Amino acid sequence: MVKRRLFAGQQLRGLRTARKLRQGEMAALMGISASYLSQLENDERPLTPTLTDRLRANFPVDWEDLASDRLEPVLTALRDAAADPLISGNLPGDMVERVAEQYPAFAQAFARLHEQHRRSMQRLEIIDEALGADNISGGRLPWEEVRDWFHHANNYVDTIDRAAERLALRLSGTGVSPTLAQMAGWLEQHGVSVEYVSGGAMRKFDPAARRLTLDPNQPIESGRFQMAYQLAALALRDEIAGLVQQATLQSAAARELLTVGLGNYAAGALLMPYEWYRARARELRHDIDQLRQTFGTSFEQACHRLSTLQRPQARGIPMFFCRVDMAGNITKRHSATRLQFARFGGACPLWVVHEAVAIPDRIHVQAAEMPDGVRYVSIAKGLVKPSGSYYRPPRRYAVALGCEAALADEFIYADGLNLGRPETITRIGISCRICPRDKCDQRAFPPSDRAIVVDPHTRDLVPYGITDM
Repeated sequence: MVKRRLFAGQQLRGLRTARKLRQGEMAALMGISASYLSQLENDERPLTPTLTDRLRANFPVDWEDLASDRLEPVLTALRDAAADPLISGNLPGDMVERVAEQYPAFAQAFARLHEQHRRSMQRLEIIDEALGADNISGGRLPWEEVRDWFHHANNYVDTIDRAAERLALRLSGTGVSPTLAQMAGWLEQHGVSVEYVSGGAMRKFDPAARRLTLDPNQPIESGRFQMAYQLAALALRDEIAGLVQQATLQSAAARELLTVGLGNYAAGALLMPYEWYRARARELRHDIDQLRQTFGTSFEQACHRLSTLQRPQARGIPMFFCRVDMAGNITKRHSATRLQFARFGGACPLWVVHEAVAIPDRIHVQAAEMPDGVRYVSIAKGLVKPSGSYYRPPRRYAVALGCEAALADEFIYADGLNLGRPETITRIGISCRICPRDKCDQRAFPPSDRAIVVDPHTRDLVPYGITDM
């Protein structure tokens, strides 16, 4: 069999230029000489599997985006399956490539088996949700349908994102984000008046009178987002309606919720245009406070937008994002990483997000490991939104954001962590009902797929043992 030769000079040069590396610096990362790198960039020599592995290790996001169109589907699927932490050993790239080329039927079968395993885990999570919600019938509520719609879209809606980006460029001119005045000007040009009325809804639009009413008592970032929502809902009406029509939703309520969700998505994309936001985020190593100051958004808005940066060939760092209320319910969530959240509340009590709810206005940082062995760096911050009245308690919740520990160099909050010491890593899980850890002092329930052992003569922090089967 003729070995596949991969020439990627243009991609290599583009990657080095984007990361502002000299040839010598790039060559050192790849473990080769500068002259060898020059030959690679000029397509005088092909990339070897070993060098491809080093590129993927040093530039996991950038290299996959640049090289993905050159990878055969079976090889890509096999590499993803082989990279699963549940599979023991770290298979070298040349071995994976050789198996895919010499035994394609086996590679496809192995990849399908891994996909079935992944889907089985998702079904187990759905059962966990049904048990937690006392909804064993399996029917999904409207907001669950919409949540799953965004999950399957990987929280990135290309049609809306690109249209909002083009609109933002027209509105803001040389700025990075449209101002309130610029958005109000667009609305007025399209026959919509803007009024501020205290004590009413945060945002209310009267289609017949073409009047938008905003509450001036809400934080300025919230008011700006509400105006962006109404502008995007009008400007991108056809795009939003088309997506809702194509969605396979079971109820009218779900379709209405998806319309609102896409409007919120469009508002975020309008205030934080994709390319500008992605470039600034990488430059600042995802410093949320600097991002929110640059784009005039709230802490939550800035975090949420980072989890949507999944445009093909221009991805951001894969992030997970969620919002947790005072009772521990996960009210908003998305993961572009391998980490998955509990589908019904009950998130692991060892996760730092719960501490953040109790201690607001401070960024909490944690290095954690899931049962599959993948490690993550996450931050959480408790937020308090004022109600405007003594008789209305303020909203208190926390947001969490994070990435896999392999990308810690891209995440400024990891700078103070000692990721090389195992004792500094917190072992967390998705939900007690599906967490396999048998030595957890914080366990609330035994895992649903394992038996327990009770010894009346022994009492530990958890009053039962867990069997292996």
